[in-house]
Amino acid sequence: VVLQNVQETMKDCMLILLVENISGLSADDGDFTVEIIPEIRSAVVTFTGNIVAEEFAEKLNQNHRARQQSITAWCLEPTKSIRAENIPPNTSNDFITFYFENKKNGNAQVVDVQQLPNEDAAIITFSNHKGNA
Repeated sequence: VVLQNVQETMKDCMLILLVENISGLSADDGDFTVEIIPEIRSAVVTFTGNIVAEEFAEKLNQNHRARQQSITAWCLEPTKSIRAENIPPNTSNDFITFYFENKKNGNAQVVDVQQLPNEDAAIITFSNHKGNA
């Protein structure tokens, strides 16, 4: 779920508390993560459990505290590709494939790895969006 209009002055812990209050989940228990993207005044909430993202977004958009902060939410579309960053030089495509196909790292079937060596990154494409890490 993308949160928009996140003010630069909002601390991570405040945003986490807002998500916890609305969702009933816990960041400390690993139910979700929050990544703030200050350049575009947004944040991305990634849920790890069985939560309906659309319902969370609707609840957040109706929440009076979120409205006071002018924060709005919308769901990202499912994707078959992700960008992995901070990949060490000379990492093989096979290693990246095995990493993401490992049960503790996503358990997803990788169909393509496109390395971006100048950016220490790679684009990993999966057979379906449900297995993405």
